[in-house]
Amino acid sequence: MARDTTDQTPIRSVADMAEYLADGCKPKEKFRIGTEHEKFVFFTADNSPVPYSGAASISALLNGMQAKTGWEPIMDAGNIIGLAEPSGMGAISLEPGGQFELSGAPLENLHQTCKESNQHLATLREIAEPLGIRFLGMGGSPKWTFAETPRMPKSRYDIMTRYMPKVGTKGLDMMYRTCTIQVNLDFSSEADMRRKMQVSLKLQSMATALFASSPFTDGKPNGLLSWRGDIWRDTDNNRAGLIPFAFAPDFGFADYVEWALDVPMYFVVRDGKYHDCTHITFRQFMAGALKGEIIDFEPNLGDWTNHLSTLFPDVRLKRFLEMRGADGGPWRRICALPAFWVGLLYDDDALDAAEALTGDWTVEEVTALRDAVPAEGLRADFRGKPLLDIAREVVSISRQGLAARARTNGEGVDETIFLAPLDEVLAKKATLAEDMLARYHGRWNGSIEPVFAEYQY
Repeated sequence: MARDTTDQTPIRSVADMAEYLADGCKPKEKFRIGTEHEKFVFFTADNSPVPYSGAASISALLNGMQAKTGWEPIMDAGNIIGLAEPSGMGAISLEPGGQFELSGAPLENLHQTCKESNQHLATLREIAEPLGIRFLGMGGSPKWTFAETPRMPKSRYDIMTRYMPKVGTKGLDMMYRTCTIQVNLDFSSEADMRRKMQVSLKLQSMATALFASSPFTDGKPNGLLSWRGDIWRDTDNNRAGLIPFAFAPDFGFADYVEWALDVPMYFVVRDGKYHDCTHITFRQFMAGALKGEIIDFEPNLGDWTNHLSTLFPDVRLKRFLEMRGADGGPWRRICALPAFWVGLLYDDDALDAAEALTGDWTVEEVTALRDAVPAEGLRADFRGKPLLDIAREVVSISRQGLAARARTNGEGVDETIFLAPLDEVLAKKATLAEDMLARYHGRWNGSIEPVFAEYQY
């Protein structure tokens, strides 16, 4: 998230909060696709990480992008930490370890999404290459230790860094050493949200397997295909994971609100200053817990919006749904990830088929799959057969959904073209992580360094 919200509208009830989410409902013709992608930033001279400050740095990239695009700088205690397109059509933000993220504009089709990503990367290269900087598309930082990883001067991250070791074993690795590709998708009603939430929660581990690309840590194989997927198993289980209550047949906005209310907060922003609130829940905040600690101790809509952005379930509900399961990856996957989910969720027949396929999957089964996938990928067992077999079926449903949308480019090609990276995975019966491991043990001769040359943007 590029910029924390400062909406002063008072909120006084669960109904207000549920209504905020329900206001995201929109007619199908107004559905849009918002894609977010993160990448690691490195110096080509020695594959070392890029610091925040200096002539060749993260801040130099941001200032260069600001000059080239005219986007508004986002500041935090005098430091540039992101950019925002003035009309709300996208933003650039920093993750804690300097990972560079584009939050794309809400677009109508995947051809636009792919064009947007290519333009962003091309502009970024113009600024980065004279500085000796390139970008790496993977799910986990392959070489740098935690100590070697830079820290970004962003107030919310200072609070999170202090808090994470109290609530899990892998939260700091999540923050500083992972990258993802995500897509944000719309819903038309509470019932539509429920169907999409349930289907995508059940299939999120499949996305983790299909996009697995984090087999290295600290310069060597880590025994996993998606290290990032494993990290999310113990980051902060109060705010992450499968949220089993969402599997209920009557799940709705108010249920998500009730859960969110009892998750510890990270912060509130008052007069531009971040106040650490990790000692209370939002429900306690509403009951007056910050009276005497801060001025303006009553919660407002900005506080609620910010709190929602600090929850990390596999599928996150805001005024849209965020698909959060996939590793970052090479540029073609920036288009493949949204294609996979748009095909499944934005065509009625495809959603019906995906719902029929997953309808009787239990929380226990999906949890077991989520636990197995980081190490086993598409070889993970589900009801006695490999996940690969089910993935073929699901990708086929997605393809049918994209074909039915019939959104073509200038050459008459529809959106199914963007599933090509997944077709390759299914044909080879091997994930990108397995390809990387084969190269590491083969022509890379046990060196991690070639990964930077072969998978850079």
